[in-house]
Amino acid sequence: MNVVHVSPHLPPDQAANALLPAQLGRWMAERGDEIAFVAHEPGQEHAQPATGRLEPITWIPRRANGGWSRALRVDAWRLVRRVNAALDRVAARADLLHLHSNGLIIEAAAAWTRRRGVPYVLTLYGTEIWHYRRRRLVDPFTRAYSRAARVTFYSRGLLDHAKGVGLDRAGLSVVYPPVAPDFAPRDDAARADARRRLGVSEPRLLLNVKRLHPLAGQTFLIDAFAQACGGRRDVRLVICGDGAERARLERQAAERGVADRITFTGLLPNAAIAEYMACADLFVLPSRLEALPTVAVEALASGTPVLSADHPGGLELHAIFGADVAVVAKEQVQPLASAIGESLAHPRRTSAATAARIDELFRPAAVLGAFDAVYREAVGATARA
Repeated sequence: MNVVHVSPHLPPDQAANALLPAQLGRWMAERGDEIAFVAHEPGQEHAQPATGRLEPITWIPRRANGGWSRALRVDAWRLVRRVNAALDRVAARADLLHLHSNGLIIEAAAAWTRRRGVPYVLTLYGTEIWHYRRRRLVDPFTRAYSRAARVTFYSRGLLDHAKGVGLDRAGLSVVYPPVAPDFAPRDDAARADARRRLGVSEPRLLLNVKRLHPLAGQTFLIDAFAQACGGRRDVRLVICGDGAERARLERQAAERGVADRITFTGLLPNAAIAEYMACADLFVLPSRLEALPTVAVEALASGTPVLSADHPGGLELHAIFGADVAVVAKEQVQPLASAIGESLAHPRRTSAATAARIDELFRPAAVLGAFDAVYREAVGATARA
């Protein structure tokens, strides 16, 4: 099959709508499909695009943040022309376009497919649905959504919310994000070796992996850690990720008297994240809002229980994995601290049932198989129309 992925992001950006198209493209290219990418230039604090095995990519400059060009929408027309020219080059023989998330690059690609008679699948990740408001006159996103051959969602909660805001239609489905094979359980000896390599000497390890952003809720985690573990020397909290909140969070840890027991690692490669996931005793996700937190699934796939705030993603994971995902009220320190203390008092690993659900819904073969079915339906529906 010849598929072109269009996304606002690709690696080295770390957004979900960067990672999924990259993963799908790699897997399909490895089995012999013809794949191309059209995406905005990297925008998340990276100096140079790191394309790796994702060629061919056509990079589209982002719109200006201000000035007369944006005010007069000159930059918008320029972007649309660039998207059209890119798709004329790389998608002339495409069987299907796969559009990821929203934005002008997606709306332009959807319009291009209609003129060319090429079907497209639209995948939605979170913010485009959580903050959806139908515009009164012209609404390019709603038009792109309604004209897609099939629409997939990152979570069941996201799909249900879409229906609740007036976006119900035929051809909707959920395809969960993939979890790489690196995220797998390890025995006690392997976990101890990993802790030594990572420099963790404490017997108990709490882990959070998320961009340092107000929505990620690390401020509640630090306060809960100080409350639950302030008098203990046997527990370390590791926070993996970077962002604008780092300096403020480090000051908060110092003010709470726990700076010496919290490690801020910054950005790490997947191999290091996988080691932390496997040797942690508890993965804590206090985010204010999540559609489906892949990092929590990676922890579960590594054998580590999850403690989540009651955002939609946490509630959905609890419904899928039961007791291996505990849920507490979001933005509340006391329930989070109590749950951390309870987990440390009764340490355990995840169940065999959780491992089976990971294989069924989240491993690469399952995700690729689900998208293969969606692609076949989209192409077949267009051929019948």
